[in-house]
Amino acid sequence: MKLIRLSAAFGTALLVGCFISGCSREPRIPPSAQAVQPDGKRKAAPDFDLKDEYGKSVRLSDYRGKVVLLDFWATWCGPCRIEIPWFSELERQNKNKGFAVLGVAMDDEGWKVIKPFVSELKINYRVLLGNDQASHDYGGLEALPTTFLIDRDGKIAAVHVGLANRKDFENGVEQLLQAPAKANSGRISLPSFFIRTK
Repeated sequence: MKLIRLSAAFGTALLVGCFISGCSREPRIPPSAQAVQPDGKRKAAPDFDLKDEYGKSVRLSDYRGKVVLLDFWATWCGPCRIEIPWFSELERQNKNKGFAVLGVAMDDEGWKVIKPFVSELKINYRVLLGNDQASHDYGGLEALPTTFLIDRDGKIAAVHVGLANRKDFENGVEQLLQAPAKANSGRISLPSFFIRTK
């Protein structure tokens, strides 16, 4: 009986660990949050060309001049479900201030599972269907959610892996919205610590 209780407790701890830290179908990395980096330390976010639910192509470069919260998530990810309403609220509060949320769904099953989920959570921002190329370009996405705060010049200002603190997102967005866009920044590659080497 003690063994059964111990197994149940261990199983529960594992489940809670995944729920808090982030979901992964491989061994997971611990959650991490990054403060907004000084402008000189930021690197350009890789551009992408992904489709929305209407089949329209969307590129990150379309949003140059805006602060962007770029969230990689999946319908099966518990922590993603917690964060999404926060992002909807940020979109509501800041969309007229030069801010946008882009959600990139990484579900293998595609729109047939994403559309009902978007409807259920009443997601009010643009959702795109992710692919392996986008995942690779953003460092391999070893855990979901992985969320990037991108400044008006298209540079990565902060990265949150796993379930982050709501206040971290709010403070980061507010800080980036207060900063004006700099001169046209050229497209450069993602910092080496995001790139997985084989």
